[in-house]
Formats: sequence, structure tokens, C-alpha cells
Amino acid sequence: MTTTDTHGTPHSGSAAQHHVSLAETATAHNYQPLPVVLASGEGAWVTDVDGRRYLDCLAGYSALNFGHAHPRLTAAAQEQLSRLTLTSRAFHNDRLGPFCRDLAELASMDLVLPMNTGAEAVETAIKVARKWGYERKGVAPDRATVIVADGNFHGRTTTIVSFSSDPVARDGFGPFTPGFRTVPYGDSAALEAAVDENTVAVLLEPIQGEAGVLIPPPGYLKAVRDVCTRENVLFIADEIQSGLGRTGTTFACDADGVTPDVHVLGKALGGGIVPVSAVVSRHDVLDVIRPGSHGSTFGGNPLAAAVGHAVVELLRSGEYQARAAALGERLRGRLDGLIGRGAVAVRSRGLWAGIDLDPALMTGREACLRLLDRGVLAKDTHGSTIRLAPPLTIEADQLDWMCDQLSDVLTQEGS
Repeated sequence: MTTTDTHGTPHSGSAAQHHVSLAETATAHNYQPLPVVLASGEGAWVTDVDGRRYLDCLAGYSALNFGHAHPRLTAAAQEQLSRLTLTSRAFHNDRLGPFCRDLAELASMDLVLPMNTGAEAVETAIKVARKWGYERKGVAPDRATVIVADGNFHGRTTTIVSFSSDPVARDGFGPFTPGFRTVPYGDSAALEAAVDENTVAVLLEPIQGEAGVLIPPPGYLKAVRDVCTRENVLFIADEIQSGLGRTGTTFACDADGVTPDVHVLGKALGGGIVPVSAVVSRHDVLDVIRPGSHGSTFGGNPLAAAVGHAVVELLRSGEYQARAAALGERLRGRLDGLIGRGAVAVRSRGLWAGIDLDPALMTGREACLRLLDRGVLAKDTHGSTIRLAPPLTIEADQLDWMCDQLSDVLTQEGS
């Protein structure tokens, strides 16, 4: 039963309208969500409070890579909930060691520093890089710099927005943290020119998600790896959105045959159940962290470790990576057919796509509202771009149906 007016406005008196009004009254307005109120989910589908089903093609910005209520992940969480949920790192727990061992193995690294949110993991990686620079590279005290890319999105803490180029995330939150140099994304020559004796790290998203699923030119990540190796600089890959199967490989860097010095992980690592993030690296990097120099009450808690370990187990066989690669080819074929028919450009890798719409036709939000009316959840960014990131568990016929709805929206059939 449809309970929304045109373009997603809940009917007056509906359960959805009640919840939207309550949230608007009692919640700080740091988001502008679509007018849908979700109550349950299974696999690639979610159901709202009025009983309407939607195909979730955002998947929590890749936090739900394995879909809603994946049975192995919910079983791991439920089993751990009945045993032990939190100890803090003041004590050992029996779930942390196996999780960190197997995550390090998955990433071909030595050590894991567990945290909670993606932004915490990025902040942790920055701290580690600075400490490494002072202790291992010999950078003068308080002079360390980190090179970042224009258009980046690494979180919204005060340190991270200090090097954001998004005025909405940045304006009004100064004074800003020094120690960052910004270069154009995809320009390895500009990156190399920015390196000096104080550079301790290059922090990049292998694919820029929030910017619209921007994929760097061929050879870029390899060039970054070469510069970092030659100049004794850490290559930190923020794979919070792109990692853990999303792009058809375990990590997006894998497709370029590149291994960074530091992986920053989050989102899908918590299985869509609990926030789990991690910095994963070698001994020579993470050994600069010693007791008291960094920590988190909830980082590495037994519940998070149990769920994170179950996620790692799901990725061991390569099944989900292969699904993302195969279905990603199918998705790209359908999306390419929309160019010139409402879309002006398409970028994709695995089950992750950015579609630039003709701004004369509609905005990205308008497209997402029309998709909402058709039972598809997607997210807009930067005005005229929409992002698609369905769960890796989506079926081929569901993917085709999603593309059919998008095609109809862009050609304004029935809109």
C-alpha cells in the first residue's frame, strides 16, 4: 500500500508523518533525510512504518555491504550479546585477538588498532603517521605534514574538516588544525611536488565516494605508491567506503596491484550492526603506539570484535568480492545505456556507481525523491549526482529492476 504523496511526502496522519514530525522537532538538523521512515529490513529490502517495501540501494554508505540482518552476522551478534558486550581495553577479552589476527591476515598486514567510527579511524591514522614521522623518519617536532586530495571526505571531526574542501562541512568550524597540504586528486605530479622533508604521509581515498564515486586515472595509485616508497612517506588508504568487497576486490587498491602502508577501515566492518573501525598496518608503523598514547573505551569491545570477525569470515572465500565484480559489470552495462537519456556521465567500480544527471532535467535530490516513489532508496550528492551502492547480496533481477526504475525516472515516464 502506497502511503506517500508525489515525490515522497508522507500522507497527513500516517505513521510516517508522525515519526518525521517527531524527528524534526526533537533532533538536531544535521541531516536532510528523504521522507521515509524505515522500520525493518532483510537482505536488500527494507520496509517502512506504513508497510511499504523499498530496495535499499545506498546500503548505509557501504556499511551494509552484506545486506540487512545477514543471518551469520546477526547470529554472531546475538550469541555475543548473551555473553559479554564490553570490558574496555583495561582488560583482555576472548574475541579481540582472533578478530585482529584474521583482519590483519585479510589485509596482509601485521597489526590492527581497533576503533569505532570511520572518523575515529582516520584520526587514529593521522596520529600514528605523525608519531611514526617523529620517531622513525626523524621529522623535527611539531613539523609533520600530511598530503591530502582535493574533494576528499574522511569524516567531520574538527581535525578532518580542517583539510576538507567542502564549504558546508568546513565553514564556521575554525580555527583549523594545521599540518595538511591539499593537492588535486588524480594528479601524481602535483602530489610528488608537495612532498618535502616534513611529509609523513599521503592520505587518500582510492575512490572518492562522497565526491560522486570518482575513480582516479589509470596508474595513479601505483604512482602514489612509488612516490611514497621513494620518499619514505606512509601511504594511508582510506577504504572505509571502498573496502571489504564493495568494488569487486577485498580492497579497492587491490585492483591496481597496490598495497598501502596503512589501511583505514570501517562501515562494512561492523556488518551494519555495530560501529567497528580499524587501522591496519605493519609492526614498524603501529609499534609507535604505546600504552596511554591512544585508546577508546569501546574500541575493540567483545560485541564489536565478534561481529567484525564474522565479517572477515564472510570475506575469506571471495564470494562477495566475486558477486560485486560480476553484478558490477551488469550494472555498468545498464547505466551506460542512460548516457544521453537523462544522464551525462557514469562512473562505477563493482557495485558502486555515481551518475551525473543533466541538471536541466532534475537535481539529484529530485531524482532520489522520484526513485523513492518507485520503491528505490538512493542518495544524491553535489547537486546533480546520485550514488548507488546496493548490498553485495542483491540479486540480478533486483538490480535490473532498480535500473528500470532509474531509467523511467530519467526519461520522466510516469513522473
